[in-house]
Amino acid sequence: MAYPVREAPPAGDTRKVTGLARFRGARAAQLLPRTRLAGPVPWVIAIMVALTVVAAAAALALSHLAGRVGGDLAGGATVQIVQADRGQRERQAVAARDALTRSAEVATVHVVPAQEVERLLAPWLGEDGADSESVPIPALIDVTLRGAATRERLRRLRVELAAVAPDARIDAASRWLEPVVDTIASLRWLAIALIALLGATSAAAVFLAARSALGGNRSTIEVVHLLGGTDTQIARVFQRSVRLDAAVGGAIGFLVGLIIVLTLGSQFAGLGSGLVGGGVLRWFDWLLLALVPLAMIGLAMLTARWTVTAALKALL
Repeated sequence: MAYPVREAPPAGDTRKVTGLARFRGARAAQLLPRTRLAGPVPWVIAIMVALTVVAAAAALALSHLAGRVGGDLAGGATVQIVQADRGQRERQAVAARDALTRSAEVATVHVVPAQEVERLLAPWLGEDGADSESVPIPALIDVTLRGAATRERLRRLRVELAAVAPDARIDAASRWLEPVVDTIASLRWLAIALIALLGATSAAAVFLAARSALGGNRSTIEVVHLLGGTDTQIARVFQRSVRLDAAVGGAIGFLVGLIIVLTLGSQFAGLGSGLVGGGVLRWFDWLLLALVPLAMIGLAMLTARWTVTAALKALL
């Protein structure tokens, strides 16, 4: 009786198929049989990405706004002629203007017309109150210094003004808007803190989802370990699943966040305020916003890998 002869492997070929040598890709992903978007992770990430995009846009806009306010007010100063008698007030305003024009510390001088001052005060004093002589309105002079409005420069200008306009008072423009600048800085740090909080929340959601998936597939993981699968190979399966979920959620969240940012931007632009206009986003700001979903995907993958690897070491 003739028996079939089994061909010997080629000489020098010592490869052996043991364990799970090709435990990766779509074949490995079958260990987690679940429908895409069936779990809460994509939707949680979508919400986190949308909120992060809005918070990041707010932080960037506030940074630009703070920079513009600081730059515009760095060398600005305001001179007030506080005198009840209208004639003396006008004479001192002219003398102060001439003295400021001659000063080496001053770059530009602009006397604010009395009609404009009355118009600015009308919402508080009323039309009759702003025009009434019973309410003395100081004369105002806008000054731009050659450099920052430091205390030493303001002191020298006070000395020069005291000789020609005894009732003149000079203050740095930044002092008047200092509460506004402080509020802008606080809001900017609040937006940055919110971004960090949203990132931590996303990592926590991925952590819980990975632990839940580990618990639901524990028997499968034990079999894979017996067949030679390593912790790194198993973690790669979960990492791939989270990456796909995070990519879908990140795309949805970025689109929603972009719509919110554009809507709010158009509403603020409609205010027509020069101060608000300083917070307009530049082209590189949009590039930074586009990195938000990518950063969230990377954070989700790293969290899933660390969670699964740490849990497997304690479990098996």
